[in-house]
Amino acid sequence: MGRLRMKQLQLLIALDDHKSLHKASSAMSMTQSAASKALAELESMLEAPLFERAKKGLVPNQFGFCVIRYARLLAADLTSLCQEVADIRSGTGGRLAVGAIMGSVPDLVVPILNELQVSNPGLSIEIVEDTSARMLALLDEGRLDLVVGRSIVSDEPSRYLYQPLGDEPLSVVVGYDHSPFAARELTFADLGGHRWVTYPSAMPMQALLQREMDLAGAQVPVSAISTASTFVTVALLQCSADLVSVLPAGVATLFCKHRMLRTLPIGFKSKSQTFGIVTRKVGVLSPSARQFVQRLMDASTSMSLTAASRG
Repeated sequence: MGRLRMKQLQLLIALDDHKSLHKASSAMSMTQSAASKALAELESMLEAPLFERAKKGLVPNQFGFCVIRYARLLAADLTSLCQEVADIRSGTGGRLAVGAIMGSVPDLVVPILNELQVSNPGLSIEIVEDTSARMLALLDEGRLDLVVGRSIVSDEPSRYLYQPLGDEPLSVVVGYDHSPFAARELTFADLGGHRWVTYPSAMPMQALLQREMDLAGAQVPVSAISTASTFVTVALLQCSADLVSVLPAGVATLFCKHRMLRTLPIGFKSKSQTFGIVTRKVGVLSPSARQFVQRLMDASTSMSLTAASRG
């Protein structure tokens, strides 16, 4: 791999396009002898001939087709790389990959990403919604620029920069067609006969739910369905009259507005865990990522001031 050069792969593409070493070398601004030497070096490196002579010129064999296919992919990726770097430098494009826990998505992440994309039409945005633990792994691999979640779930939270944004209030929810409860106020003990949609044990929401059930002297049924997916949770609640679950309040409100879920009048004794912006300590954020972080901080401050004035 250390001997492989992009010039050799570009020559393969030219040979596939022109079917002639003379025409391909001309298109590459190389002498025919230099092109012949580059092809020989590549075939020696791969320990396989790549072309066969035919009436219509040089034709790729099965090895050649394979290498040319990957050469075209690499060439396309490099072209995109150069264009994206130029766009980032000019401030007109680039890519932003954001991971977000479900509670941050409706009221915080989505509105800000929408505003950012409107103001930067050339910006390509990817959103990943998952558990904080899984998204931190993607952050470590460089596949995410930042995570709106929790760094405390990591074995080494000190590896990250963490800027708190706020708490994640929760609601107890059932499907919209679930029969109404007689009591105006309920407790977790009142839901002992229901089946639950719960969360993986590593998620803070599951720990909080377990704590609330313990305080109420109740237990989450062993036969509960466990998922980290918002969509799966909502779909399950909609299709069953005896399922109940816990969702972030912002997510619950969104689905209640569309008459897909109903919230139950149950108060939480435990405080929900704070979430925030998690970034790598090593590395520099792109201009679009810095803009997104600043808008998150501004929105968090505004929401805190609004909550304080209401209080």
